[in-house]
Amino acid sequence: MNTAEAVSVLTELNRIYPHTREDMNFLKFENPYQILIMTILSAQTTDVTINGLRDELFSCYPDPPALASADQIEVERIIHPAGFYHTKAKNIIGTAKCLCENFGGEVPQTIAELVTLPGVGRKTANIVTNHAFGNAVGIAVDTHVGRLSQRIGFSDNSDPDKIEQDLMVLFPKEWWGEINYLLISHGRAVCTAKKPACEHCAICHHCRTYQEKHQTQ
Repeated sequence: MNTAEAVSVLTELNRIYPHTREDMNFLKFENPYQILIMTILSAQTTDVTINGLRDELFSCYPDPPALASADQIEVERIIHPAGFYHTKAKNIIGTAKCLCENFGGEVPQTIAELVTLPGVGRKTANIVTNHAFGNAVGIAVDTHVGRLSQRIGFSDNSDPDKIEQDLMVLFPKEWWGEINYLLISHGRAVCTAKKPACEHCAICHHCRTYQEKHQTQ
C-alpha cells in the first residue's frame, strides 16, 4: 500500500470516529506521572479496569516519592484487578524509584529515557510522549494496531517494533499521533480479533485481507 491510499484509509476512519485530543486518551489521567503508571499497568488488561483502580492508587500514592516508598503488598492489593499484579507492582515501584533517583522526580520526555524505566517499552513510551507531552515521535503499537496494520496491509511484519517502523515510513508525521486511537477504535468496533465485521467496514475495499478473501470466492 502506498502513502496516498494509507492516508485515505485514516481519513475515512477519522470521519467515522470523530474526536478531540482528550478523546484519544483511553486512560483517564491528570498528569504525566499518572499516565506513565497507568500505561504500565494496562498491559494485558482493559482500560476500564485501569481507570477503575486509578482513584485509590493515586490517592495513596499521589507522586513518585510516595510510590517509591510504598509497601509492595499494599500496592498489589490495589492493582490486583489488573492481573500480573506481582510483576506490575514491582515495576511501578521500581519506576517511581528511578524517577526520583535519575530524573528529579519528573517523568522524562524522550523515548530513550523512558525505556530505561522498569516495565516501559516503546509502546508505553510512545503513549506517554504523545498523550502527556503532545509529542508524537513514534507510534504506539498495541494488539489492535498490530492486527489491523497486518490485515489492512500497512505492514507485513508481526513484531511491534517493526510494525511501528513500517507505519512511520508509510504515514506523514502529522498522522502519527492519530493512528493509535483510530486503529484501536476500529479494532474494537468492527475489525475485532475473532470475527471482523467486514460487511460493515467502511474501509474494506482498501483492506488487503478483504480483497484476498473475495478473490478466492
